[in-house]
Amino acid sequence: MDTTTAQPRFVLGQLVATPAALATLRPLIIALALSRHREGDWGDVCREDWESNDRALIFGQRLFSVYHSPDSTCFWIITAADRSSTTILLPTDY
Repeated sequence: MDTTTAQPRFVLGQLVATPAALATLRPLIIALALSRHREGDWGDVCREDWESNDRALIFGQRLFSVYHSPDSTCFWIITAADRSSTTILLPTDY
């Protein structure tokens, strides 16, 4: 995906991250994933979850993305239905 021309599809709201995510993930990895998330690239979700996120954009529901860092650490990004906040977390934080 060309991030120089892609447009955000929604606002992220207040950004928050769990202590474990901040301790495990490099800031650049978080920034790149946030960029993908707000552009509608939901990462490593199944087809049903991808389609669910696309519908959630229209109907104002929660958005859920899954990404992996270069060292294969899985992490999630969840944006609230009202777009007031976006959380970066590890699956074990949920």
